Amino acid sequence: MSVEVGSPAPDFTMPTDGGGEVSLSGLRGKKVVLYFYPKDDTSGCTKQACGFRDSLPDFTGIDAVVIGVSKDSVASHDKFKKKYELPFVLASDQGSDTAEKYDVWKEKSMYGKKYMGIERSTFLIDGDGVVRGAWRKVKVDGHSDEVLKAAKAL
Repeated sequence: MSVEVGSPAPDFTMPTDGGGEVSLSGLRGKKVVLYFYPKDDTSGCTKQACGFRDSLPDFTGIDAVVIGVSKDSVASHDKFKKKYELPFVLASDQGSDTAEKYDVWKEKSMYGKKYMGIERSTFLIDGDGVVRGAWRKVKVDGHSDEVLKAAKAL
């Protein structure tokens, strides 16, 4: 099942950094930027997280919430957040349930070895829970600006 622009966003509930919990249904009325990334504290994922960090005042100014999702543990998210002063929620999808719902759990290949992992993807969800933007196979450079532009247009 693929999540398409104009379709209802699949609900989720995941544990977060700091021992919290986040659910899409609990964010009704707000724009949600849900971004999936492969792994805490790796070069591309750090660059992406810092891009959203640096743009967060602009997202907050349009009543948008940013949530980063990976399979990493809550403890890993806590360290990643602290190290890079990330001011938004990082959710732990250790069972890859949410990644599967959003069709970002994919077969990948590195050095000829195939494995399953998260495909870097971002979804912009409106206050009614409808997907208004979907970016798959994200290239990190300029991505947060592109998402912000789309969120401002909602």
